[in-house]
Amino acid sequence: MPVIPRLNGAIPRLNGAIRALEAGQPAFTTFAPPEIGAALAVGAAAYDAVVFEMEHNPYDIAMLRHCLQYMLNRKQIAEGGSLAPAVTPMVRIPPNGGENSQWIAKQVLDVGVYGVVWPHVSTVDDARNAVVACRYPRPREAPHYDPPGQRGDAPTAAARYWGLTPQEYYKRADVWPLAPDGEILVAIMCEEKRAIANLPKMLEQVPGIGVVLVGEGDLSQDLGHPRQYEHPTVASAIADVVAICKQYNVPCGHPHVDTKNVETVLAQGFRWLMAAPVPSYAALEQGRKLAGR
Repeated sequence: MPVIPRLNGAIPRLNGAIRALEAGQPAFTTFAPPEIGAALAVGAAAYDAVVFEMEHNPYDIAMLRHCLQYMLNRKQIAEGGSLAPAVTPMVRIPPNGGENSQWIAKQVLDVGVYGVVWPHVSTVDDARNAVVACRYPRPREAPHYDPPGQRGDAPTAAARYWGLTPQEYYKRADVWPLAPDGEILVAIMCEEKRAIANLPKMLEQVPGIGVVLVGEGDLSQDLGHPRQYEHPTVASAIADVVAICKQYNVPCGHPHVDTKNVETVLAQGFRWLMAAPVPSYAALEQGRKLAGR
C-alpha cells in the first residue's frame, strides 16, 4: 500500500475554506454549475472552495462525481505533497431547510464533498436538521454529541476521494467548528425576514453551523424589493445578518462579490466571499472593432 502523505506527521487540514477562516482570513469561494468544464476551470483558479450549484441547476449526482474527479490534479498533489485539494468542492443542494431532505446531503457527502450549503434555513429546527444530516451517529457520551448525527454509514467512496482510510475519514468527517478537526462545513442560507428574526436562536441552540450565507435575491423578494440590493430596507436587513454573525463569531457570507463591491463587502465584515469568474472575449471584441463590425 502507498504511504498516505502527511504534513508534519499528521493529516493536514483538508478543507481550504476552513483553513482560511481558522487563519483569520476571508474564504474566497464561488458558485459553479456541475459541469466538467466548470470543474476544470475553477479547479485551476485561486479559490479556497467551490460550491457546485445544484439548487437551481439539475440535481445530477453522477455529474457531480465526474466534476470531483476532474478536479483532481496529480501534479498539484505531487508538488504540494499534501492530500488537501487545491480548491475544496462543496455543493448547494436543492431542498430548502424546512424540507428536511437528509438523503440528498447524505448522497453528496458520500461522493466526497467537504460541505453542504442549505437554502432557506429559517428556524431552529431547519438549522438543526442541516447539522444532523451532515454528522454520523455517535454514543451520547461522546464529545460534541449534540446535535446527534443521522448520516447513514457508507464512507468508502468519500474516504477514497479524500485519500484516507475509512477510520481516518470517520474522525475527520464531522462538522466544523463544533468538531475542531472536522472537515465538513455546514452553511445555512438566510433568505427570509423570519430567518433573520430566528438567527440568534439558531446560532445559540445549534452548534455546528460553519457559515451563514445571505441569500440576497430571495431576501429582497421577501422584503418586497426584488434584487434591489441597495434599497434601504434590503441593505438594513443584510446589515442585521452581518451584525448577528459577528455577535456569535460565525462567518457571514456574501453571494455576489465583484470588482465593484469587494472592498465594501470586506469592510462590512463578510468573511465568506463568493466571487464569480467573469468571461473575457477580449480578442473577439478587438477583432470586431478592427474589422469595423
